[in-house]
Amino acid sequence: MDLIEVVHGERELFARAGHLFDVDELACAANTLFTWWRTNPEPQPNPRRLKRLRKMFRLSAMLDPSWSQQAHVMAEHGAEVRVTADELNETLLLGHRFVIMAGDMSRGERSYSVISAPEAVQGIHALYEAAWRAASPLEVHDASMVELRPLTPGILTALNDGLTDEAAARALGLSLRTYRRRVAELMAAMGATSRFQAGSRARELGLV
Repeated sequence: MDLIEVVHGERELFARAGHLFDVDELACAANTLFTWWRTNPEPQPNPRRLKRLRKMFRLSAMLDPSWSQQAHVMAEHGAEVRVTADELNETLLLGHRFVIMAGDMSRGERSYSVISAPEAVQGIHALYEAAWRAASPLEVHDASMVELRPLTPGILTALNDGLTDEAAARALGLSLRTYRRRVAELMAAMGATSRFQAGSRARELGLV
């Protein structure tokens, strides 16, 4: 395999690089839980070899109940799961020799770069470790997500429809102060600096 090889689509990725998942340590960074699982199941590391499994997701992914549940199932089965409000470079670290980075979908299916160049792998590992240290354990946000999650569809719809805060608060049965606080919490969860950006990211995640 070349030091950097680009493949297109999950089927080609798993056919060409599935054997690389036989590692003792695997780390993942993804903005959503389905980045790596769209057409085929993620290649499963050898459970007899795997000693450490880390998963790092965008906090906004936890606004979807099914994704939140899946993340907790991962944690219950021994994975270390952390979340961050920051956008992530969607990456799989396979031990310390290989990295897979997800690309765009300009050709109709996602491209992936399979990297084995030692200097590049080392640099990506350093970036991942910094992001991991800055992220929070999954359970830290459980209470706030439980309160915010049921309101998320209504808030996003109000933002998308351009309702005033007063009208949106009335529609959701909230006080104006509570509505504005929830909007601020939602923007923080999405790492958004504006309401427009929050709406855009919600559409990317399929929350609207």
